[in-house]
Amino acid sequence: MANKQKIKGAEALLLSLIAEGTDTIFGYPGGQVIPIYDHLYHHTDRLHHILTRHEQGAVHAAQGYARATGKVGVCLATSGPGATNLVTGIADAMLDSTPIVCITGQVPAALLGTDAFQEADTISMTMPISKWNYQVTKASEIPRAIARAYYIARTGRPGPVVIDISKNAQVEEFDFSYKPCIYLRSYHPKPELDKQAVARAVEMLNASEKPLILVGQGVKLAGAERRLVELAAAAGYNGGAPMASTLMGISAVPSGHPLFVGNLGMHGNIAANEMTQQSDLILAVGMRFSDRVTGDVKNYAPHAKIIHIDIDSAELGKNLPVELPIHADAGEALEAMKSGIRHKDRSAWIDVAKGCDRREYEEVVRPSSDPQGRFISMYDAISTLAEVEKGDAVIVTDVGQNQMFSARYSKFNSTRSFITSGGLGTMGFGLPAALGAKLGVPDREVVCVMGDGGFQMTMQELGTIMQNRIGVKMIVLNNSYLGMVRQWQQLFFGKRYSFTHIESPDLTLIAAAYGIPNRRVTEPGQLREAIEELAAAPGAYLLEVAVLPEENVFPMVPAGASLSDIICTD
Repeated sequence: MANKQKIKGAEALLLSLIAEGTDTIFGYPGGQVIPIYDHLYHHTDRLHHILTRHEQGAVHAAQGYARATGKVGVCLATSGPGATNLVTGIADAMLDSTPIVCITGQVPAALLGTDAFQEADTISMTMPISKWNYQVTKASEIPRAIARAYYIARTGRPGPVVIDISKNAQVEEFDFSYKPCIYLRSYHPKPELDKQAVARAVEMLNASEKPLILVGQGVKLAGAERRLVELAAAAGYNGGAPMASTLMGISAVPSGHPLFVGNLGMHGNIAANEMTQQSDLILAVGMRFSDRVTGDVKNYAPHAKIIHIDIDSAELGKNLPVELPIHADAGEALEAMKSGIRHKDRSAWIDVAKGCDRREYEEVVRPSSDPQGRFISMYDAISTLAEVEKGDAVIVTDVGQNQMFSARYSKFNSTRSFITSGGLGTMGFGLPAALGAKLGVPDREVVCVMGDGGFQMTMQELGTIMQNRIGVKMIVLNNSYLGMVRQWQQLFFGKRYSFTHIESPDLTLIAAAYGIPNRRVTEPGQLREAIEELAAAPGAYLLEVAVLPEENVFPMVPAGASLSDIICTD
């Protein structure tokens, strides 16, 4: 778009977004973005605007869109309360490395600092929770700001970018031209691969008897899923190098892969955690050693040397010391490692996982369901959903017990199929993220799993689903508690259930008010039929499942405890 043309800043913004390949914007109009919306009126053939019911819904929807597609998600809000309502989603995207561009309106430049109506210091508020932010006060700055925003958001370790545009900049005219950003002098998103470090990593892996590969979301962000699986398989015959996933890495490796041993950390699988503690070598790829993964770092992986591959150098050695840090793109590093890997018989090491799985079935899985059919457990609901969807659906979750049960018992055949709020743990994330994901991948089944608490935080987005005919499926696991907090109160606070009991309205009536087909089940015998009905529905569908009030998620590693201190029962 080299030819210059004199246009207003608001028009320039929209043409810049189109030049970057944007097709969908989630937003909410307000006084300081009216010029943008006025020009958007003439671009609906190229920019699909989704009117959410709250700005928080817009930013979470942009996150869901980005996580499902791998593209940059975009949201738009006005100044003041519009911008502040984006803050939770921006922080969430920062912790979960989600590429989004958040555009906010601002009062005219001449009024900045005067406490004008709906003025808020968006730049100062979002600086610590965004990858980059910038305030535009002149129309001529818009193309360059948007080009840099997209480049920064999607390269290196992805993240949120905030562009705050004063109202005068939206209405000023200037000679517009657009040039995508491909380089910034002070920003080097793709590190040069250290071949000596890779050679050392291959040497360490070949010498290992009990290697374990930890799969983080960085594998998905790098598009390195195939190379990771090939490396794991190349590391052995009669087995290979087993793989375990962080919460954010789930679905990078198919659930049924013979080398996949489950999820890591606080509510992870026994096999993944036990093998961490027994391993002599950990290869961590695109993950940050969160406290929810490591537990007590002083007793974490006591026998293992650690190789850590990450594109963000700040993560290397941040939470625990590592033997070999490799600052690299995950895909490049894994590809370089493959050629030097030697086959080794690791069948006995794989058998450790099988023994742990048997223990987990007896101590956790089998007691989770009632063969007498007296109640529905969350385990029943999620495992039945997994059977019906056969691993092909995108599962989006809210936060809490519903999230952990979904992470443990859902099945996935392909990548980018599990979308959740990891680092920030944002209740209310699920519903708007799911509608954003469905708009991003309309040909895939998208199922949102929520608790009764999280659903009611953003359930106004049912209006967005209604107005835009978004065919997202919704399951509300209703236990009349804020379940995860109640679990902690039960286990660690003497069963003092302080303000975690929650009464809910008739959720099916609310769904019906939005014209969404719905059903509520209370009996185990109704569950499979209801989930099959949900899966077969041609559009949106809400299923409320009345589950056990005081069911707990196990196994569990108590906060601050060692991964060896696994609790499997109340």
